[in-house]
Amino acid sequence: MSVELYSADDPIAMFKEWLAEAEAKEDNNPTAMSLATADAEGVPSVRMVLLKDLDERGFVFYTNSDSRKGSELAANPNASLCFHWKSMMKVVRVDGAVEKVSSADADAYFKSRSRGSQIGAWASKQSQPLDNRFELEKRIAAFTAKYSMGEVPRPDFWEGYRVVPSRIEFWSEGTFRLHDRVVYTTTQNGEWMNQRLYP
Repeated sequence: MSVELYSADDPIAMFKEWLAEAEAKEDNNPTAMSLATADAEGVPSVRMVLLKDLDERGFVFYTNSDSRKGSELAANPNASLCFHWKSMMKVVRVDGAVEKVSSADADAYFKSRSRGSQIGAWASKQSQPLDNRFELEKRIAAFTAKYSMGEVPRPDFWEGYRVVPSRIEFWSEGTFRLHDRVVYTTTQNGEWMNQRLYP
């Protein structure tokens, strides 16, 4: 397999092509990506999240800002992403600074979620200790009752984050481990340049 450089000047367009292929071929969560963050001391942590938006500004996901990843991003607003599509034998890695999306964008996406997911956002003290499952179920019941009528408002602590890419690497599996790798990096004037890498 070979990385096609038909979008050589635009890695976002190239990523969208690969994502569209993944959405057609992957059985489960083609938008799943590992998100690596680090705390103020540089100690890393990684977990899976879902890509919820993508444009020329970057890659967007949503989470509880009081969670471990939210706390780490507040202390060190940089992150790495990794998409791995097994059926396609392709990987994309993204590095960049992180910024919060606007309140309007977060509100709009929160409204698009199922009511159960909205209640869950209120009920879960994400990353905090939980004594037992019943404690969570009680909180779900309480918030279900509280917001039994009308729209469920977005919690102040439920926010969107955008990884603004400064580096995007495309990896495609090759025979004898002679994979194709192409990395895109931003120049000082904001344009993209690309370079093939040894596998």
